[in-house]
Amino acid sequence: MALTPSERVTYKTEIAHRLSPLSWAEVDVILGEFGADTAATWNSDLFSYVVTMIKGLSDGPLQQLANHLNIETGEDSVADPPKFWTEGHLWIFLSHLAKHKVFASELQLALAVYGICSFVAHEDIEPDTEWQEEIEKALRTCDALVALLNEGFNESTWTDQEVGYALGRGVPVFSVRLEMAPYGLFGKKQAFNGKAKDVNIIAKELCEAYRKHPKTRQKFSDIIIDRFCSSGSFWEAKELCSQVEELEIWKPEYKGRLRDAITNNSQVKYSWGVPEKIESVILQRDPDTITNENSAEMPF
Repeated sequence: MALTPSERVTYKTEIAHRLSPLSWAEVDVILGEFGADTAATWNSDLFSYVVTMIKGLSDGPLQQLANHLNIETGEDSVADPPKFWTEGHLWIFLSHLAKHKVFASELQLALAVYGICSFVAHEDIEPDTEWQEEIEKALRTCDALVALLNEGFNESTWTDQEVGYALGRGVPVFSVRLEMAPYGLFGKKQAFNGKAKDVNIIAKELCEAYRKHPKTRQKFSDIIIDRFCSSGSFWEAKELCSQVEELEIWKPEYKGRLRDAITNNSQVKYSWGVPEKIESVILQRDPDTITNENSAEMPF
């Protein structure tokens, strides 16, 4: 059966979202296997590259590629996400036992400081909505999952299925060791020691992991740039400047946005040392800046 225009748009958009965090080599291998075009050179970001390369795919290969990436059509897609996600944030599913919802909510608040929107079932589902349906929406659209490993986690059908769903989608699955160690298929995945540790420290460690992880670093870089450019205080500009200096991903459009911020955002412009540090980042990350600016001064 032929795909509808809406299904094609959803597939193409979500394929680009799923593939863009990978390396160029990995993306080309996947695209090639499903008959999509590839290019030896590309002057823009990986997301636009994938969209362009799969533009001519017929319905069959397009649907096969979507199936390979566990993409489903419907209202709860990356293109049209559920309302509980905050746009411009990293979307994290916090898998936890009901009796530990207070800790999950505290971690949710701590992660929000870093531009991470967390789904906590006992907090984010409206009383009149279908419980299972909302959880499935969150699992289908989250960027990553964190398992809060309290005693009995492995005995809960819900938490086990949540972790299994995320592993099947191929999104990053981290665990926080609280009262038990990781087990089963996600036992080899990255784990954080959360026992007797302040929730703010756990949030910071998770933030660092997402900043560096191949499948989240691109979106997280966008989030850092967004937050820096809209800094509302000198302190915030200084804090986020450090994160800009450590970006794992650099996009050409960052240069214009950063320079606009140090020119037009007073909290960035007058934050001691920040404009100079940002200019240094631009010169390091965008060598053409040096060449172009020097050549502009040449009289011939």
